[in-house]
Amino acid sequence: MSGRLLVVDDDPAMCAMLEAGLVKHGLTVATCGTAAAALELLAAEDFDAVVTDLQMQGMNGLELCERIAAGRPDIPVVVITAFGSLDTAIAAIRVGAYDFIPKPFRTELLKIAVDRAMQHRALRAEVKRLRREADESRGFGDLIGRSPAMRALYDLLDRVADADAAVLITGPSGTGKELAARAIHLRSPRRDGPFVAVNCAAVPEALLESELFGHVRGAFTDARANRTGLFLEAGPGTLLLDEIGELPMGLQPKLLRALQERKVRPVGKDVEVPFEARVIASTNRDLETAVEEGRFRQDLYYRINVIHVAMPTLGARGNDILLLAQHFLAGFARSANKAVTGLSPAAAAKLLAYPWPGNVRELQNCVERAVALTRFEEITVDDLPSRIRDHQRARVVVEAGEPAELVTMEEVERRYVQRVLEAVGDNKKLAAQILGFDRSTLYRKLERYGIVGDGGRKPGE
Repeated sequence: MSGRLLVVDDDPAMCAMLEAGLVKHGLTVATCGTAAAALELLAAEDFDAVVTDLQMQGMNGLELCERIAAGRPDIPVVVITAFGSLDTAIAAIRVGAYDFIPKPFRTELLKIAVDRAMQHRALRAEVKRLRREADESRGFGDLIGRSPAMRALYDLLDRVADADAAVLITGPSGTGKELAARAIHLRSPRRDGPFVAVNCAAVPEALLESELFGHVRGAFTDARANRTGLFLEAGPGTLLLDEIGELPMGLQPKLLRALQERKVRPVGKDVEVPFEARVIASTNRDLETAVEEGRFRQDLYYRINVIHVAMPTLGARGNDILLLAQHFLAGFARSANKAVTGLSPAAAAKLLAYPWPGNVRELQNCVERAVALTRFEEITVDDLPSRIRDHQRARVVVEAGEPAELVTMEEVERRYVQRVLEAVGDNKKLAAQILGFDRSTLYRKLERYGIVGDGGRKPGE
C-alpha cells in the first residue's frame, strides 16, 4: 500500500534504518528527531500515518500520540519501543495509538502494522464522506447508490419512465424491484395518478382474479357488494404486478387478454371495462425457464417483457453497501432516539467483505439490529450478526506468494461472463457465441448474476 508516513525517533540511525526499509515497500517516508518537530510538520503537511518511538528526549511518544489524537484524530499512530510491557501498551492505546509494536521487530512486521493503520484511515475517511452524502445521495426516486451498476440502472429507468410500454423488472429478492417501479411511476407523466402494487404470491388463487379485475355483487358466496379491481383502482396511474412468476396458470390467459385489449372483465359481469393504468411486472423467478417448463405462458411473457430491467445484486454494487448502511443507520437511530452516528472502520470492512445473499433487505435488517444493540456512538463489529462478524473469504497462497481468492464455480462463471461482455463491447450475440451459450441462456445468466449492460434487452432485440 502506498502512502506518506512520518517516522519520529531521536536516534538518527533508527530513523535512517526505518526509512530505508519502508521506502522499499513503496512508502514515502519523512523523519523527525523530536516530537515537537513532528507536530510542526503535521501542522504543515498531510500524512497517512505516524510511527513514533516511545522513549525520546523532551516530549515522549505517549505525549506525542496524545497531541496527535487531540489535533489530528484522523491520522493513526503506531508506537514502537524497546520497553515493551502490557502496561505500556495499554497506556499507548489509551492516549489514542492505533497499534503498539515492541522492539526488536522486523521491518516487514512494522510495514504490516502501517498498512493496517493506513487502511483504517482510508476506511474511516470513506465512512465519514458517505455519512455526509447519505441524505443527498438518492439517485432515482428512493433508490440509493452511486456504483456503475446503479448509474446504468438509473439511465435505463429514466428512459423507461417516459415510455408507456410494459416493463418487466427482474432480480433476486431484496434488490429493490418495487422501488424501481415506484421510481418509474414518479418520473413518468402518470406521476399524479395512483401507484398500486399487488403481490401475486400473497393473494389466494381463488381471490386473485377478483382482486385484479373486480367483481359484481353475488358473483360468488362472499361477494356482498360490487368491487372495483386494482386495474381500475390504478386509474391513470401505474399498476405493479409483483411476483408475477407466481401467477396461477388458469389466470394467465385472462391477464394476457386484459393487457392486449386494455380491458378487464369483473368476475360475474358480462361486459368488459377499459382501464387506463400502465402495467409494470416484477419477479425474482427465471421466467424463460418457467416458459420452457410450461409453468408460464410464452405469449404472456413477451407481452409483459416489452422493456426488461434487471436489478443488480448488492454484492455487485461495491461501496453502495456503506452508503446504504449509513442511510439506514440514520433512520433507525432517529426512530430509536439513539445517538448513533456511524460505522466503525472495522465494522465497515466487515460489511464490505460479506456477500449479502439477501441483498439490500438483509443489509437493512442487519443495520436495524446493530443500532438496537450498540452501546456506542458508532456501530462496532460486535454489534453485527455472527454470520457477518465471522465471515471470511477463502484464500490460498499461490506461487508468487500473493494471496488469491478462492471462489465458487458460479462466481468464476459470473466474472468470466462479465469479462467477455466487456471485451466485445456488450454485444450479446457475439458474447453468447464466444461463451458457447444460446442467447436465451446468456440472458438468464445475466439476470441471475445481476449484470447490467446496455439496458438488459430481451433475446431477439
